[in-house]
Amino acid sequence: MSGSRVAGAPISWGVCEVPGWGYQLPASRVLAEMAELGLAATEFGPDGFLPEDPAELAELLASAGLRPVGGFVPAVLHDPGHDPLPALRETARRFAAAGADTLVLAAESGVAGYDRRPVLDGPGWRALLGNLAAAAEIAAGHGLTAALHPHVGTMVERTGEVERVLADSEIPFCLDTGHLLIGGVDPADLAARAPGRIAHVHLKDVDAGLAERVRVGRLGYSTAVRQGLYRPLGSGDVPIAAIVRGLERAGYRGWYVLEQDTVLDAAPRDEGPVADVRASLDHLRRLL
Repeated sequence: MSGSRVAGAPISWGVCEVPGWGYQLPASRVLAEMAELGLAATEFGPDGFLPEDPAELAELLASAGLRPVGGFVPAVLHDPGHDPLPALRETARRFAAAGADTLVLAAESGVAGYDRRPVLDGPGWRALLGNLAAAAEIAAGHGLTAALHPHVGTMVERTGEVERVLADSEIPFCLDTGHLLIGGVDPADLAARAPGRIAHVHLKDVDAGLAERVRVGRLGYSTAVRQGLYRPLGSGDVPIAAIVRGLERAGYRGWYVLEQDTVLDAAPRDEGPVADVRASLDHLRRLL
């Protein structure tokens, strides 16, 4: 695997779409530190973090020596009374105009944050599956790949939900090695069973003990992140090496995004989050 396929994500620097998540570092610092690490590209982060105008966005990333990957797009897909497609069309247009290739789609719960969510019923599943198909078509029409991201606190999180989408939808997946494990899905098994459905990868390592407490409802997600739920690659309980090597053998040629969700309480007085990203990158380079 070439380093030209390794990208960063602003959430590794604590930049998140959840209101009140924590201190938000400026884009200038985040992009500069990504470039200093030698990352090839970046996801876009939440709305407002980078310029909305595609030409301005492309110019900013080019000036930092980074390619545009695309970004995480939460959308309410399960509500029969809500049409998410106009907003997705506009997002796909902007991503494509900025030179991106991936739309990382999450089935947003409609509830603020990631600590609770409603339960899907029959009409909800029909709406969700229909909107997934439409979103994939919209993305393809703009030269993008839509990849569904199973994510803690969204409508596709747990094993049964992932299996239902695998069986009843053709949308590709974003294999997020951390969120899958937290939701009870073995990411190595999923990658091995369905390599043809993996279109994008978020590499995370996780403390399995904290993950279990989140899964059974004894610990809120954001609290767990503050307590060290995510670890630099190689220092947690996810078999990162086996997953990456298995994907490469199966022909995966997409992005590997280093993504370790982080919460900052204030501007760092030391080097800050870049230290953990550097450790993850060093581990990935060693195992490859």
